[in-house]
Amino acid sequence: QEKKNISLQFHMSAEAADREAVSGSRPCTPPQASWFEFLLDPSLLEQHLQEQPQKNVKTGLTIPVLNMLLNELLCASRVPPGVKHVDLDLSTLPPTTAMAMLIYNRWAIRTIVLSSFPEKQTKPGPHQLNMMSLVQQEKELTENILSVLREQATDSIMVLEGALNIKKDFYVHTLRTLDLLAADPSTANGETESSTAGLRISADHLHCQVHYDLGGIYFQQGCSDPSVYEKAREHFRKARELLTKVRHYQIIKKLSPKQYMLTFILTFMTQLKCSIDQSNNVTFSLPNSFRHSIELELLHKLQQGDRALEEVCHKLCVCNAVRDALEGGVLSVSFHQLLLKPSKNTISFLLEVCTRSVDKEHRSETNKRKMALFIKLEDVSLAFMVSSHKLFMELLQDEEKKILMEQMRKSSATVNLSAKPLPSFYDIPASASVNISQLEQQLILSLDPRHIQQILIELHGMAERPFWRVNSKWEVPVDYVNVILAIKDNLTRDLVYILMAKGLHCISIKDFAHARQLFTACLELVTEFSPKLRQVMLNELLLMEVRGHEAGAAEGNMERPPPDLVSRVRGYLEMRIHDLPLRQLVGEECVVFMLNWRENEYLTLQVPQSLVNNNPYIKLGQLIASTCKELPGPKESRRTAKELWEVVVQICSVSSQHKRSSDGRVSLLKQRESSMVNEVTAEHISIWPSALANLQSVDVEAVVVTLKELVNYALSLNPNNQLWLCTQADIYFVTNQYSAAMHYYLQAGTVCSDYFTKPVPPDVYNDQVLKRMIKCCSLLNCHTQVAVLCQFLREVDYMTAFKALQEQNSHDSMDSFYDYIWDVTILEYLTCILFKEDSISDQHKAIKAIGQTELNSSNPEEVLQLAAQKRKKKFLQALAKLYF
Repeated sequence: QEKKNISLQFHMSAEAADREAVSGSRPCTPPQASWFEFLLDPSLLEQHLQEQPQKNVKTGLTIPVLNMLLNELLCASRVPPGVKHVDLDLSTLPPTTAMAMLIYNRWAIRTIVLSSFPEKQTKPGPHQLNMMSLVQQEKELTENILSVLREQATDSIMVLEGALNIKKDFYVHTLRTLDLLAADPSTANGETESSTAGLRISADHLHCQVHYDLGGIYFQQGCSDPSVYEKAREHFRKARELLTKVRHYQIIKKLSPKQYMLTFILTFMTQLKCSIDQSNNVTFSLPNSFRHSIELELLHKLQQGDRALEEVCHKLCVCNAVRDALEGGVLSVSFHQLLLKPSKNTISFLLEVCTRSVDKEHRSETNKRKMALFIKLEDVSLAFMVSSHKLFMELLQDEEKKILMEQMRKSSATVNLSAKPLPSFYDIPASASVNISQLEQQLILSLDPRHIQQILIELHGMAERPFWRVNSKWEVPVDYVNVILAIKDNLTRDLVYILMAKGLHCISIKDFAHARQLFTACLELVTEFSPKLRQVMLNELLLMEVRGHEAGAAEGNMERPPPDLVSRVRGYLEMRIHDLPLRQLVGEECVVFMLNWRENEYLTLQVPQSLVNNNPYIKLGQLIASTCKELPGPKESRRTAKELWEVVVQICSVSSQHKRSSDGRVSLLKQRESSMVNEVTAEHISIWPSALANLQSVDVEAVVVTLKELVNYALSLNPNNQLWLCTQADIYFVTNQYSAAMHYYLQAGTVCSDYFTKPVPPDVYNDQVLKRMIKCCSLLNCHTQVAVLCQFLREVDYMTAFKALQEQNSHDSMDSFYDYIWDVTILEYLTCILFKEDSISDQHKAIKAIGQTELNSSNPEEVLQLAAQKRKKKFLQALAKLYF
């Protein structure tokens, strides 16, 4: 009862605090208790605030209390104990379990961020001195919790990042579901773990909060690592987009005036962008009265001093002016005032709106002429800004262009130098610094090798400095940096560096067409003066071709690589050029390429022995290829498997001086040591040794992480391989993730039995797999399922079945599984137990199940087998509905 009261206090206080945050009646600085912000239904806002006194709302809960209560929530939501959250697969967990994890990790991240804010230290008054010891204790406890949260920050970030990949809605416990759990766990389980239990939280709603929290932690981390500010900016941008999407006007009505205007701006900016994207200036879908009334209202707010609306007002003014021009109307005074001192962004936005308003699909001659008259602009100085735009060149007639160009030339020649100087943006012609910055921007954006070369020629004519440093994201492998920077000619050095950096970036985003153009141009350039760089570029071109072919295979194009490509890969592996910088990655991917396309003959028989001895990647590739070749043969001929085993063990071993020191946290993997790995089955497990000579030297955690990654990748290529699915299930089983393990055990049975319409092959559901499924159900407190599964074993496990039927606290729907029991002995035992418990309804169901004629022991064996198969099929299909 005490725990229940604490949970009630936790739920109501956090809910109240967060509802007040939505209502805007609280200061902007979020309190420590605000872990639930924007989660609850806004329609309950006013009612709840009336019920809760404001003084209780504002106090909030301390970090130790919140930590305790959130751990209670994790426990109540059945988050597997002893397992790191980052190791759990959110998509396979029940909705309320996943939501509890996300709530805890969001609170952890927010608490870390809030704890970094400076706090004003208050001096205790005389009446507070006797409280100092308690305050100090709480402070120490808080610091201990914060220390743990900071250590786990990376894991919490990974959990939240993973949540962004889940597109389905989430569900969170309510007071009703928590009360059900407290009153009768067996009744509540079916509801709280179903897909519709508790309060529904839309994916967009939750993603908005997660983006905000990730933005906050990355922004805080930016103090020590400025590169993560970019991550923070991206998360805040996505949070703002989703916030606009989910709030709408129902929430706006309940906001304070300041928050109302902020939400209005965000909503309107989104509508403004949609207006441009959907060519509303072409379809004229928004009436003029609506457009201009919005503009007047925002201008009024701007004149009252709200500078946050300035950009919105300018953009709306431009949109309305373009609409007026297309309708032949008179341009507004506000637009003429805007053009007196336009910013560069305003002109860019104007040109963008003009372009989209006369797009090719809706362009008519009348609209083209109206737009041409509009963009000619009365002020010649403004014409300088738009004369290079493609719209200017397309819409204006040749005669109009000549007249306007002549006016611009005369205006440029008669500039009054004694007049008050204009801002640098209006300098005609532009200053050198402006030209350099514009050229540098073009250099960053261009992917045309000739254009890049021309820009660099112009830049070096203006200033002599290293332009390969213009963009900090231009990176070349460290193996090549010294060779490139040793080029004496500055222009050539910049060009080689930039072409290679842009080519590598294009490969990373799978833009192989542009990568080929850039690398080919770079190859032609370096061939003239550097044989070493020529070979470097040939190697990078080879890597590009290998990745391009592998990318095609991943998309379903399973054609074998052309012989020329295979020959070039062999040539690279056998290449020996003195003092040539070689990237390790190229060698690795060439070996992987040969393995993927079954070039086992080359790796095992044709590759020179000197390469095998000197190149560890070729050695490992040869051992893998040899082992694959020997698999179909008799066990005695599998000589290479043992050698491969020894090499992999050596890779996964750590010397005594490099062993990791304890970080104060107990690792589940280190606790169980290698026994865990031994419990995972695999397709070819029999070819490997069953014991390790030097177990202490093996980094078991590294082995398990590698195994997890390998199985996940294998299933991404072939999600219907029942043996790999069983291996994945075993991994979840030995890491105590029993619900996920059942998911994959059942999935393995599904793919090989056409959703259990056919019997599952005995080599898939062997006794070991069935016993693990029984243990999973037992640890999930689904004891009736345990009793049914005991019948599936080659020899029925009566002792386990009887013990399971005696359990009082079962979380499955007990009587609904009675119809799946076909073993008469188990049914008789069940009936006996139910009569002792005096459960009339359950007695009738058990008697009905045992009284079915097809279960009569006098029936022929084939009749009994048919009855068993029918019940197996229905039971497994029922389990699949529960765990999928």
